[in-house]
Amino acid sequence: MNANSVPELMSLLGRQARAASAAMAKASAARKNAALRGLAALLRTHVEALQVDNARDLERARAAGLSEPLVDRLKLTPKVIETCAAGCEQLAAMPDIIGEITGMRQQPSGIRVGQMRVPIGVFGMIYESRPNVTIEAASLSIKSGNACILRGGSEAIDSNRALAALVQQALDGAGLPREAVQLVPTTDREAVGRLIAMPEYVDLVIPRGGKGLIERISREAKVPVIKHLDGNCHTYVDDPCDLDLAVAVTDNAKTQKYSPCNATESLLVARGVAAAFLPRIGAVFAAKGVEMRCCPEAKALLAAVPGAKVVDATEDDWFAEYLAPIISVKIVAGVDEAIGWINRYSSHHTDAILTTDHTHAQRFVREVDSSSVMVNVSTRFADGFEYGLGAEIGISTDKFHARGPVGVEGLTSLKYVVLGEGEVRN
Repeated sequence: MNANSVPELMSLLGRQARAASAAMAKASAARKNAALRGLAALLRTHVEALQVDNARDLERARAAGLSEPLVDRLKLTPKVIETCAAGCEQLAAMPDIIGEITGMRQQPSGIRVGQMRVPIGVFGMIYESRPNVTIEAASLSIKSGNACILRGGSEAIDSNRALAALVQQALDGAGLPREAVQLVPTTDREAVGRLIAMPEYVDLVIPRGGKGLIERISREAKVPVIKHLDGNCHTYVDDPCDLDLAVAVTDNAKTQKYSPCNATESLLVARGVAAAFLPRIGAVFAAKGVEMRCCPEAKALLAAVPGAKVVDATEDDWFAEYLAPIISVKIVAGVDEAIGWINRYSSHHTDAILTTDHTHAQRFVREVDSSSVMVNVSTRFADGFEYGLGAEIGISTDKFHARGPVGVEGLTSLKYVVLGEGEVRN
């Protein structure tokens, strides 16, 4: 590869994406939905072939010494592929919001003013590990009338290439430009630097991966960035609560899967229910090998649980995203301290309260400053597919228009539409 090849490659992808974005912006809902349904069908007919490509990625990852949670993120199982296909179909069944005009109001001057929903244009997606993100990003890009340039991690290159080829086949079949979804074919890190510094071609960058990647993109990008930083999610067990519900939901929130960003990493327990609740959840965690990093009060209640791994928490533990069978445990006085604690230590991703007190639930929902706030449900539901968005391109912890799981609407903008009958301004 000569010195100029990466800049030339990225400029070519950028030019092609910009041209494709114009065609996608005016594409009919029927064509976009046909592409999505075609992609769903292709995914289902290529399950075995996709797993062959995925196996090469998994073999390289294990040989390189990647930790098991990271290897787990790489897996393209039949279940994962079916979820991708179902997400494409869910998107195809949703109304097309592009071109929708809302809020049209008559002004004293006689003009009428409203807003039209329009695509962003071209977005760049930079992600690590999970190859299913290729389909999530591509399908959302198609539905929202955008073009995208995808740069997956080197650890999933074979899986991503195979998936991107199916996407382009589906676009072809629907009469849409193949270049509407392009995968960066090189694993050269210079490609990322170029992608985030091409405002003439790229309107938005979405990084999805580790904190180091996202901080680098945010620091160096010359185009707007939708960020998703840590997923330090909290589950707060309130006084009063349904103890059976609290044990079941907390268990699911932590142990259903350790690697996702919406897994609970911090457990807060109201003092009034701690003696009844902590030994029960402690036994569940002990049976599953989950290490509990505790405040002194919680440690005293959990130390007697047979087989429990209980250690002292440090200040760093209250901020930590473990992505592993580890959880921090803190006893708090009640809902006031829980809300204050979460707003201090949370990454503002997803936080839940388990309670039977409606007033406490309402206060928690209103006062906790996170992108998703939940009542009596597992934090693992913080997901675009589970929210009915069809798919998500990431979970934004920013506070501008795209916050929480980013679906079709998060990949659009609004422009003003003004209608008149010859009015002139005095």
